[in-house]
Amino acid sequence: MSTTTTTIDRPRVEAPSAGLLEKLNGVWHERANQVFGVIVLAHWTEHLVQAVQIFILGWPRSDSRGILGGWYPWLIKTEALHYGYAVVMLIGLWILRSGFVGRSRTWWTIALCIQFWHHIEHALLQGQVLFHHNLFGAPVPTSILQLWIPRVELHLFYNSVVFLPMVVAMYFHLFPTAEERPHQKCSCAYQPRARAAESA
Repeated sequence: MSTTTTTIDRPRVEAPSAGLLEKLNGVWHERANQVFGVIVLAHWTEHLVQAVQIFILGWPRSDSRGILGGWYPWLIKTEALHYGYAVVMLIGLWILRSGFVGRSRTWWTIALCIQFWHHIEHALLQGQVLFHHNLFGAPVPTSILQLWIPRVELHLFYNSVVFLPMVVAMYFHLFPTAEERPHQKCSCAYQPRARAAESA
């Protein structure tokens, strides 16, 4: 008695593809950080140009509008633009955070926490514009720390204290320890040519 076995062709099940967040913190992390870095540096340039106009060139603050504000003066006066950038920064820091490991994640998280407060300050300013009611009896929309620090200096301070931990985080991300390197899911870490040739 012979037995015959029949094989049933089953549809091939493909592994689920990585989601967008997983890709942004994995195979796309390096490129995502580069794009985010360009956005951050462009914003920094605006603030630095405005600082040069005020503190070096001696322009009146009302005429010191940065680069874009020089072409489009209304931009410097709209709180929506500043609030929008604060939100973009907050989202970028949050979305790209899980791609960092070890020391780099600690510093990136510090930048995220400071930016969260910076975002709250901008939300207060935007709220005052929307509701046509300035807080603290001020003649213009005013954030909390702006009660003690002029707006230009305050935003230079905020951008500095967010940017510096980001720089430290990126340094540790590019040069991870031997313990951190295996946990990275991206190609951001620097690889000397000799090591890159060995792994090829």
